[in-house]
Amino acid sequence: MAAAQQAAQRFPENPDAWMLLGEAWQMAFRQQDALVAYEQVLALEERPDAALAAGDLYRRAGRHAEAAARFARAYAAGGGAEALWLNAQALFQAGDVRAADEALHLWATQVPDGLTRLSQARAELFPEKRGS
Repeated sequence: MAAAQQAAQRFPENPDAWMLLGEAWQMAFRQQDALVAYEQVLALEERPDAALAAGDLYRRAGRHAEAAARFARAYAAGGGAEALWLNAQALFQAGDVRAADEALHLWATQVPDGLTRLSQARAELFPEKRGS
C-alpha cells in the first residue's frame, strides 16, 4: 500500500500510478479510496480498465446510474462487449429499461451470434419479461 501511495504522490500525472493505488485500496477493502483513485485515472486519461473498475464499485454501492455512466465510458475507451453488457445491466438496475435495451442491442452487434442470442440475453437481463 505504501509503495502505491508513494507512486501516486511522486507521479501525480501518471494514470498508471493512480491505477496501482486504486487496485491496492480495493485489495485492502477500502472501496471509497479505490474509487477516488480510479476517478483520478479517468481525469487523466480515458481508460477502459479504470472505467470498468469504477463502474463495478459504483454498482456494488447501489449507485447504478453512475455505474452505467462508467461502463459507457469503458466502452467508448475500447472496453468492448463486456462494457456494453455491464452498461445494459446497470441501466436496467437504474430503472432505464429503454436505454438498457438499446445497450443490449448494441452488445448483440459486438459478439459472435449476438443477434441470434439477443432474445436469450433479454430474458436474462429483464427477468420479469420472461413470461411475455
